Amino acid sequence: MMTLNRAGTFGPLSVLLLAGACVASAQAPVSFAEKIYPVLQKAGCRACHNVEGVASATRLHFPQENASREHIEAFGRSLVELVNRHNPEDSILFKKPTARIKHSGGERIKKGSDEEALWRTWISYLATLSGRELEQALLYRQQELASAGVAPQVVLRRLTHQQYNNTVRDLLAEPTAPASQFPAEDYVNGFKNQYQSQSLSPIQIEAYSRAAEHLSANAFRRGDSRHLILCTHDGSGDAGCRLEFIRNFGRRAFRRPLEPEEIARYNALFKSAGDFLKGAQTVIEAMLQSPSFLFWMEQTSNPQWRPYAIASRLSYFIWDTMPDDALLDAAAHGELETPGDVTRMARRMLDNPRARQGLDDFVSQWLRFDRALTTARDTRFYPLFNRDLASAMTEEAKHFVGDLVWNDRNFMDAFTANYGFVNSNLAAVYKVPPPAREFERVEFPAAQQRSGLLGQALFLTLTSKLEDTAPTARGLFVREQFLCQHVPPPPPGVDTNLPVLEEARPKTNRERLSVHTVNKSCAGCHALIDPIGFGLENFDAIGMYREKQKLLFYPEYHGGPKKPKPREIDLTFDTTGQLAGLPDSQFTNARQLGELLARTPQCQECIVKQVFRYMSGRHDTPADQSLIRRAFEDLRNSSFHFKDLVVSLVSQWDSAPPKSSDHVAANHQTR
Repeated sequence: MMTLNRAGTFGPLSVLLLAGACVASAQAPVSFAEKIYPVLQKAGCRACHNVEGVASATRLHFPQENASREHIEAFGRSLVELVNRHNPEDSILFKKPTARIKHSGGERIKKGSDEEALWRTWISYLATLSGRELEQALLYRQQELASAGVAPQVVLRRLTHQQYNNTVRDLLAEPTAPASQFPAEDYVNGFKNQYQSQSLSPIQIEAYSRAAEHLSANAFRRGDSRHLILCTHDGSGDAGCRLEFIRNFGRRAFRRPLEPEEIARYNALFKSAGDFLKGAQTVIEAMLQSPSFLFWMEQTSNPQWRPYAIASRLSYFIWDTMPDDALLDAAAHGELETPGDVTRMARRMLDNPRARQGLDDFVSQWLRFDRALTTARDTRFYPLFNRDLASAMTEEAKHFVGDLVWNDRNFMDAFTANYGFVNSNLAAVYKVPPPAREFERVEFPAAQQRSGLLGQALFLTLTSKLEDTAPTARGLFVREQFLCQHVPPPPPGVDTNLPVLEEARPKTNRERLSVHTVNKSCAGCHALIDPIGFGLENFDAIGMYREKQKLLFYPEYHGGPKKPKPREIDLTFDTTGQLAGLPDSQFTNARQLGELLARTPQCQECIVKQVFRYMSGRHDTPADQSLIRRAFEDLRNSSFHFKDLVVSLVSQWDSAPPKSSDHVAANHQTR
């Protein structure tokens, strides 16, 4: 069904689809949407060939899952771009899915099958398109991008647990971390601050209530020793100081001025307590449970609050905490109105030490510190591993990325640098002398071929298992975190367990994972991720360098004074790896993989996308692509300085008021 745009007319893509249906549909041998598209879906082509799939670097991108029949038909005709019109069966569109030439996804359409015959018929038909039919078919992708739609507008964002802790620290001078007692947060789109995961459960509300009671009691446990009351009062009925406290504290807690009715409500609550400090405590407890504290505004159609929404955006993105007085004053004085205003403020904020905690929070989520801090290792194989070592791994990553950012180094060195920031625990892993100071910069031994994050213990540990490495997990992490490519999960019912290791027939990880290439339902995706991990097999499950894969087989122990010693078998492994889908992408060690990623546009743009997702609290959409591309160009033109990426993104961040229906929801929740 065609839809009208806001002006009441058909949009450009709708016109294209209508015209295409009139010109080309009658000549098509079959309906692409009814006959051909289901074949491609069953073959799993769309899983990789989409804007976020592992084949995103190719020219073939399938429509979104909810695409209309007209869009699918137009997509089918646009495939003419991949057809050899003089010899259709020599087209990559025919030869790749049938595995007549090398295809990273393997054979998706069986040779000699009815599906292949149908596919051949469609490709032959495309080769006959000419004139206006051909022109309209080739316009599909351009028109599709032009009608990318509108990105979802997020009106309110709930404080993450880390933001909650940072905010009560800055608001109340509170030294504890109360959010550590809150229910665990979910990762969505790779981050914990995504709006889809920020609904409130009854358990979460109860946790907020307990925290507010505890924090407000702590605030005046020793009188006003934290200097939260900035006016002089007589201890009981000083109305002027009471109102001044409500206005000042409320502006900081809600990140905006209070409305008159809010002031009146909190004033009545304050007076009901009798004693001045008790009244202030009661107001603080109430404000800490208000949606206006727990949620920060990202969008609002209220012109009075709009500058404060911009201030909150900047603050919780760059600092991971509440705005300071200078930022709130800038909002009050109209100094956040233009992109230039926002740029100047962002640069001031990046020069503030608080920006370091903001970067650390981004890094901890992007690199999934949680996995390293909760993982376990079999101490028979990895006696060095313990909680302190896991914590040191995360600290190294923060120091390493922070060094790139705050010293204005090329951020793509994150994949190529031959150094880390080491303490005594990590020195044993890297086989380097312990440094004189904790987390000192140390060059890695050249023979180990370590390369940026790929050669550091954090990445190598969180992508491993209890007893050994996991090449599949390492490849998956590279695809999803460093290339922003989505890899579909295993099909339902597929046994993901590998063959059990047998002492009589020991196998390397590569040999055990060969079962993935035998099972056709697994082969396509695993051919795209396993080879990445194979090239990193020189590093064990805690990141120590190894020349061979060591297997230990423990005999059964039936008691007695001596336990039998394990039998040790050393296997030589093949570290040939490949980043399928990219040209010249074979490698044999972490250094070669790091250099490949650093020069790959998909990896460079993925850095932009990851920061955008963290900043905006949602996944990027086709409507965001122009913003992301501009930010990518700014990053590249700055020699990949991360701070310039941050400034580019915030200066472009859409500040248009949301739709009126969204504004009603915002007003309802921020009172």
